[in-house]
Amino acid sequence: MVRLFARMNVADFETWRTVYDQFYGERVAMGVLGAAAFQLVDDPNDVTLWHDFETAEVARAFVSSDALRDAMQGAGVQGEPQFWFTTESWRPAPSFASSS
Repeated sequence: MVRLFARMNVADFETWRTVYDQFYGERVAMGVLGAAAFQLVDDPNDVTLWHDFETAEVARAFVSSDALRDAMQGAGVQGEPQFWFTTESWRPAPSFASSS
């Protein structure tokens, strides 16, 4: 499993979100297995998101696709987004604070 992270500035989050949601079917067809988006606390137009893929090759093809480039342009992405590709190296066991 490969997790792609992307950080971008958008002109307007609600506009970006509408286009992002409309791009769902194309994302799935290009191999996206899961996703989440986050906004910077002090700047809601600073968006970080992740997408999961089966392989790095599929993730890289997604990032370099014309379809993604067109969607980002239509969504109001400003400047060049930052992309990075990761694999999980470890995950701590869950722990919960005692309620007593």
